[in-house]
Amino acid sequence: MELSRRRLLQAGMFAAAGGVLAACGGKSSSKSSGSKETTLWYWSGGLSDKVVADAVTQFAGQTTLKPSVIGGDFKQKLTTTLAAGRFVPDITGLKGEDIAAFKAQADHFIDMNTLGADKIASQFLEWKWKQGSTQDGRLVGFPIDIGPSALFYREDLFAQAGLPTTPEAVGAAMSTWDAYFEAGSKLKAAVPKSFLINNVGSVFGVVVGQGTTRFIDSGNKFVGDQDHIRKAWDTSLKPLSLGIDAKVNDNSWNAAIGNGTIATESGAAWHALDISQAAPGTKGKWRVAPGPGGAANIGGSFLAIPKQAANPQLAFQVISWLLSPDNQARGFTDAALFPSSPAAYKLPALTAGDPFFGGQATIDVFGPAAEKIPVAYEAPADAAVATPYYNELLKVEGGKDAETAWKDAVSQAKQIALKQGVS
Repeated sequence: MELSRRRLLQAGMFAAAGGVLAACGGKSSSKSSGSKETTLWYWSGGLSDKVVADAVTQFAGQTTLKPSVIGGDFKQKLTTTLAAGRFVPDITGLKGEDIAAFKAQADHFIDMNTLGADKIASQFLEWKWKQGSTQDGRLVGFPIDIGPSALFYREDLFAQAGLPTTPEAVGAAMSTWDAYFEAGSKLKAAVPKSFLINNVGSVFGVVVGQGTTRFIDSGNKFVGDQDHIRKAWDTSLKPLSLGIDAKVNDNSWNAAIGNGTIATESGAAWHALDISQAAPGTKGKWRVAPGPGGAANIGGSFLAIPKQAANPQLAFQVISWLLSPDNQARGFTDAALFPSSPAAYKLPALTAGDPFFGGQATIDVFGPAAEKIPVAYEAPADAAVATPYYNELLKVEGGKDAETAWKDAVSQAKQIALKQGVS
C-alpha cells in the first residue's frame, strides 16, 4: 500500500538531512528549443491524474507531453537529477515541505515571472505565492494546492459521548486546544475504545504551523529553544498525560481510522483523501469543523521549470493550464487537492456536499481557514531542524522523561542547524 500524503510529509521531515537516490525517468540535458517532448514529473496524488491526462490531449498539437509519476523519495531523486544536469524534466513538482530548500537552489530553476506569472499572481492566495518566491522576488514554485487545516471528527462517536455534533457547534465548543482536550476526556469516558489524538507529533506540527515563527528566524538564527516552540511541545504532550493519545503508528493508522480508535484528526484539506481511502466503510460518519487554536497550513505543493527545460514558455503554458481555477476545482474532486486560487472556491466542485462527510460542503470550513493562515518564514534548514522534536516526542510516548526529551531535542536541533550554516 502506498504511503499517504500525511506520512509522506512526515517522511520528508525525517529524511531532510539524509542522502540521495539515483534519478530515473525524464530525458537528457541535451535538449534543444526544437524538442518535440515536454516531460513532467510529479508524485502519486500530487496532481489530478485526470487533469494531467487531459493536458496530454490539450497540448498534443504543440508537444508530446510525457508525464511520469515518480515513486520513492521524490526530493532526493530530483535533487540528484538537478545536480547531475542529466535527465532533468521540463516541469517538476516541488513538495511544500521542500520548497524552502529548493528556493535556496533557485539558480536551478527559471523565474516564472519572466514568463508572465507576475501578470496572474492576483488570482492566487498572496501568502502561498510568496511561499513559492525567493526573497528577491523570483518565482520558483507555481502553487498547485494548499493545506488549510481543520478538525476531522466522527460525528457518530461525538453523539455517543454527548458532545456537540454539528460543525458549527464543534468549532465553537473546541476553539482552543484546552477545550478540545477536555472534549477528548469526555469522549474517552463515554467511548473507552476511542481516542482524540493519534499521536502527539500530529498536534505539535499543527501548533507550530499556527504561529508566525518556526525553528529558524529570517535572520538565519536558531530559535527552536524559545517559548513558542516550547509551548507547542507542552501542548502536544497534554493528550498523553490525559490518556487520550492512541499512540498509533504508521502500520496501525488505517485500521485505527476504520475501527473508531481514532475519533478525530487535525489535518489539512487533502487529508480527507487519506481518511476516505483508509476507511471507506465510515462514509457519512465524518464531519469537518474549524480546528482548535486557529488555522495552519500543512503541505501544499508547487510546479517548477528547471533551467534545462527545452521550451520554458511552453512549459509555463502547460502549468498555467493545469492549475487554472477550473482544473484546480477538478483536482479537489479527483485528489482532494485544495485550490490555491480562491476563484475555484465558488465552483460547484467545491460548493457541493461531500457524501463521505455526510453531505457537508467542507469548503465552508476550509475556505475561511485558507484566508487566515499566518505567514511564517521557513528557512531551507527548517525541516531538518524540526526532525529531532518529532523523534523525541515519540520517545516520550514510549516512556522517556519529557524534560529530558526536550533538552535532547533542542541539543540535536542546534547541532543540525550549525551544520547547515544557521547561527
